[in-house]
Amino acid sequence: MASPLAVPADDTATRTHALADDDGWQARVARAFSRAAPCYAERATAQRAMARTLLARLPGRAGAVLDLGCGPGEMAAQLADRYGTACRVTGLDLAPGMLGVARQSHGERIGWLCGDAAALPLLEASQDLVVSNLAIQWCPDLDAVLCELRRVLRPGGRALINTLGPGTLAEVNFAWSYPGRPAALLAFRDAGDHRRSARAAGFRRVDCRERPVRFHYPDLAAVMASIKGVGAQVARPGARLTRTDLARARRRFEALRDPEGLPVTYRLLTLELGT
Repeated sequence: MASPLAVPADDTATRTHALADDDGWQARVARAFSRAAPCYAERATAQRAMARTLLARLPGRAGAVLDLGCGPGEMAAQLADRYGTACRVTGLDLAPGMLGVARQSHGERIGWLCGDAAALPLLEASQDLVVSNLAIQWCPDLDAVLCELRRVLRPGGRALINTLGPGTLAEVNFAWSYPGRPAALLAFRDAGDHRRSARAAGFRRVDCRERPVRFHYPDLAAVMASIKGVGAQVARPGARLTRTDLARARRRFEALRDPEGLPVTYRLLTLELGT
C-alpha cells in the first residue's frame, strides 16, 4: 500500500503514513492539491514534460476520452484540441480546487467531474481512451483503479498512464534523511505490481516501460517549491525542524550538485493497456 508523497515543508517535519491506515487520506490529498491549484501550472514543469510521453502515444481517433487526475486541465484541453468537437473529453480530479481552476481556464467545452479513481462516476464501456499523467501513484488501491479503468473502457479501448516507480525523488530522500529522521516519501509500486494489477483487471494488452527522468534546480528552495507547488505534500505534521536540520539538508543536497544544478530524478513508468 502507498503512503502520501511528502517532504518536510517550511519548518515542519513529516513522517510516512500508509494511506490504507488513514481514513482521511482522500480529504487530505484533495485539500493539498486544491491549495496548490492556483500555482500548479507555473510550477509543474516536470509534470508537463512527462505528459509529453503520453501525448506522443495518442491514437488517431477517439469519441470519448477521460483525463484521469486532470489537475488544472492543461492536458484535457490538449486532448480536446487534438480530437475536436466530435470527441467528448472529460476531466476528472479528486480536488475541487483543481477543477475550479480547470473550468476557469478552459471553459465548459470539457466536462469536469470531481471523483475518485477507484469509483469512477462513469458508465460502463463509455470511454474509448483514458489518459492519466502522474495521478494513480496517489491511489492506495491500484487493483481497484485499474478495474475501474477496464470497466469504463469500450472493447478496443486503451489506457495511457504515467505513474512513478521506486527510486523516485531519491535525491530528496537522501537530503532529508538521517538517523532518527527518515524522509516521508511515497512507497512507490514497481512495474511488476502494475503489470499484475492490469492483468488481474482483465486488460489483454499490458505494456509497462520504465525510464529515469531527471530535472535540475538552482537550490534546495527551488527543489522544495517544485514538489510543494504541485500538491505533493500531505503527510501529517510532526516535530518542528530546526535551522540545523535545514542546514544539514542543504549540505547533503549540495553534495549531489552537478554542472546543471541540483538533480531531482523521477522513475517514470509508462503503461499502455488495451481491452
